[in-house]
Amino acid sequence: MIVRIARISLATLIASAIGFSSITAFAADPAPAPAPMTAPAAAPVAAPATQSDTAAEKKAAKKAKKEQKKADKKAKKQQKKAAKKKAKAAEAAAS
Repeated sequence: MIVRIARISLATLIASAIGFSSITAFAADPAPAPAPMTAPAAAPVAAPATQSDTAAEKKAAKKAKKEQKKADKKAKKQQKKAAKKKAKAAEAAAS
């Protein structure tokens, strides 16, 4: 029994030492210095759309379409559920 307790305490000690070593390494790193302030740049000229811009727009449109489809499906499901509930209530009232 003593051997088991010794093993578990040793394992706990090693695990906590490993955990604290990473924390102390982070604490020893200095915080990065903020970038020096510069004069404000002139307003950028509108660049022509690049492939990444059009791809991002397509992705955003696709995501919006997917969200709309999801919302429509949810609304339809709720309508179906409400109709089922009304039918059940009407059946109970008729009985």
